[in-house]
Amino acid sequence: MSNTESTTSYPLSFALTPSTDARAEAEREEILADPGFGKHFTDHMVTIDWSVDAGWHDARVTPYGPLMLDPASSVLHYGQEIFEGLKAYRHADQSIWTFRPEKNAQRLQRSAHRLALPELSVEDFIESVRQMIAVDGAWVPSAPETSLYLRPFMIANESFLGVRAAHRVSFYVIASPAGAYFADGVAPVKIWLSTEYSRAGRGGTGAAKCGGNYAASLLPQMEAYENGCAQVLFLDGESGSHVDELGGMNVFFVHGSDTLVTPRLTGSILEGVTRDSIMQLARDRGMTVEERDVTLGEWREGVASGAITEVFACGTAAVVTPIGQLKGKDFTIGEADAPAGAITLSLRQELTDIQYGRVPDRHGWLTRLD
Repeated sequence: MSNTESTTSYPLSFALTPSTDARAEAEREEILADPGFGKHFTDHMVTIDWSVDAGWHDARVTPYGPLMLDPASSVLHYGQEIFEGLKAYRHADQSIWTFRPEKNAQRLQRSAHRLALPELSVEDFIESVRQMIAVDGAWVPSAPETSLYLRPFMIANESFLGVRAAHRVSFYVIASPAGAYFADGVAPVKIWLSTEYSRAGRGGTGAAKCGGNYAASLLPQMEAYENGCAQVLFLDGESGSHVDELGGMNVFFVHGSDTLVTPRLTGSILEGVTRDSIMQLARDRGMTVEERDVTLGEWREGVASGAITEVFACGTAAVVTPIGQLKGKDFTIGEADAPAGAITLSLRQELTDIQYGRVPDRHGWLTRLD
């Protein structure tokens, strides 16, 4: 049996060990009043272990705390690690929901396959999130545009030094309250074009959500900051001419009022859940949606001629981010003070309205957690 196959064919049962050091309500409410992003964590975490012999087993909810890792744990030496990101939203009636968790579960399976890790079932993935909400549901904030960010991740923790797939793995879920991503409203950002570095190459791990992809983006991201930009954009690693994606977001181009274009999935681009949802909402409006190669030249000429009327990026954290200007070492495309486009803002509003239960969920994208 390979590591990418599961030996467990039945739903897991989760044991609970409540925290004896959970934050008092007053302290929790103080944190929720201004949580930021990724700064604070809830009182509990989920753990599920896996081994070649036993498959997935020992599912449990325990107090949040440090992991005990042997210095020879394979994740520390060979990078067998994957993760996901999704959110829990509190609706007006105080119920708690999440958005398309089965898509995150399926992407985690694809990432696991690429990194030679075992695949967790969709059912157990969603149940692990339910278990977190069952004990830490009070951490889901209720202020507008806030949420509880959920971070499932999987690491190889077998202790050995040798280049092969690990025989022992653990899956975890932690959670962090998240404030409104745009404190002063949704404003266009400047992004930096990386020409010296690639995010991923053909046949690599670009389509997997693994830490190595993000580590590879950090140096060019620093270059973006140094040039007054909020994010970095990568071109494809093969030809260096096609738009790939940002360091952690997919990119879209609006042509006029009826066409939405995004780079096709080539194996080096992450298949974003928000990306897929935006495309569906655009089709629902009668827009033409194209997944194809987009060159830097097309972007430049399209903005100059007016054929490209809006550009935006999307991802779980920020949902939709308008892009005002692309900067490179010797050029700029667009205007730094360009306003956010009407289609960009309306797609963002429609998507968040669905997530927060403000409009009907016509596609059945929401899953109740509480």
